[in-house]
Amino acid sequence: MISKFMYLQLENLTKSYPTTKAVSDLSLTINKAETLALLGSSGCGKSTLLKLIAGLEPIDSGKILLDGQDISFKSPQERGFGMVFQDYALFPHMSVKNNIKFGLQKLNKADKEERISQMLALVGLEGYGDRAIHELSGGEQQRVALARALAPKPKLLLLDEPLSNLDRNLRENLKRELKSILKQLNITAIYVTHDQQEAFALANKVAIMRAGEILQVGPKAMVFSFPKNAWLAKFLGHSNIYSAKELNSSTAALLRAELIELNKGDTKAEIISISYLTELVEIEFKLLELGINLLWQGFKREIPVRLEPKQIINIYIPEQAWHSLEE
Repeated sequence: MISKFMYLQLENLTKSYPTTKAVSDLSLTINKAETLALLGSSGCGKSTLLKLIAGLEPIDSGKILLDGQDISFKSPQERGFGMVFQDYALFPHMSVKNNIKFGLQKLNKADKEERISQMLALVGLEGYGDRAIHELSGGEQQRVALARALAPKPKLLLLDEPLSNLDRNLRENLKRELKSILKQLNITAIYVTHDQQEAFALANKVAIMRAGEILQVGPKAMVFSFPKNAWLAKFLGHSNIYSAKELNSSTAALLRAELIELNKGDTKAEIISISYLTELVEIEFKLLELGINLLWQGFKREIPVRLEPKQIINIYIPEQAWHSLEE
């Protein structure tokens, strides 16, 4: 049974090149008005997958359904998607206004002008319509690219590493603005990135790709807190990952240190090292009973007494702090 909220369905998509399989039997669903982040390292297949969805590359096998309709072999123009690229892909010989106008051929002149004004206001570029592209900063050019993609009211917005060419401060500002715009328009979007902070800041749902496959997909909080396997836990930046052998157990596990409380409970822990980073503290413990090391990070105010290396304290590890992993 198809969910009434299900909007984009990818069914067993495969795409191969002479030397590699870029997308391997991949299935994925995206709901209406959802922002999905496709997160993965360079070369994992995420940009290729976006091109398959956009119709810029033909699929070898599988299906792409939009709102229940098979669009697998429709042209990019027939799909009616908007796309924002890493390198902006603007027309350098056209003004800002004419770049945005490019996808509005079906509208009359008055409606075109109104839509251009709406888009310039949306991306914070009122008064920039007559400027040449070369007169704009990188951030302004990316705003124009976003306005051009959104102007025709696309059925789906595809963004391929749109902030990666910008400096850090500009990237942070545009990230906040983009999140606000996506929410305001209630549009369905897929955001490709290698940057975890971007993925988790912008998306409702995250899909992590590796070697042409999606290893895990779900609401961002669930994906981060409950990774399926040890590779995913490491990729997401978790520190306390233990093999089954280390735990003398049948499964590997992640220990979520943010749930651990100091100077409570009955688990004995020896302090190996302690580092003060302004208001933050990083402590490496050895759990004496299990014989494993634990990295704990928190605020100074969470430490009830002054701690020193070689000191043994009690810590409280709630049952839910342990999360089983596939190895």
